[in-house]
Amino acid sequence: MKIIDLEPGDPRLHDDLLPVLLELRPHLTGELFREIYAKGHPQGLRFTAAYADDGSCVGAAGWRIVDNTSQIRKLYVDDLVTAAHARSTGVGHHLLAHLEAHARAAGCHHLNLDSGTHRTDAHRFYHREGLTIAAFNFDKELS
Repeated sequence: MKIIDLEPGDPRLHDDLLPVLLELRPHLTGELFREIYAKGHPQGLRFTAAYADDGSCVGAAGWRIVDNTSQIRKLYVDDLVTAAHARSTGVGHHLLAHLEAHARAAGCHHLNLDSGTHRTDAHRFYHREGLTIAAFNFDKELS
């Protein structure tokens, strides 16, 4: 498995990573993804892709380093998804390990993510990977 941090303008963002990301975020379009990344990159948004030995993209992560008063410095994972056909093959584990290495190198105190309450399979995976439920996330839809 090969894990690559993709830079803005890299055609693999749309050709490889976006089809996998759509499994988690089906509301995205290519245009909306480009717009979000254009606005999010200056805020620290980055994307990482996991590739199988055959060269196909099998995992995607969107993440950023955040400084705040509650956790001082953390790596926040916006998106973490393994392609359906590649689940339970170690992709998620390798992506999380890659992100943890980024977090440690950046002096982060935490690696943090939110997960929908209905994603029980993902929750079991996160627990196996050593993540704990540390807080509730409250949300109010405005649109």
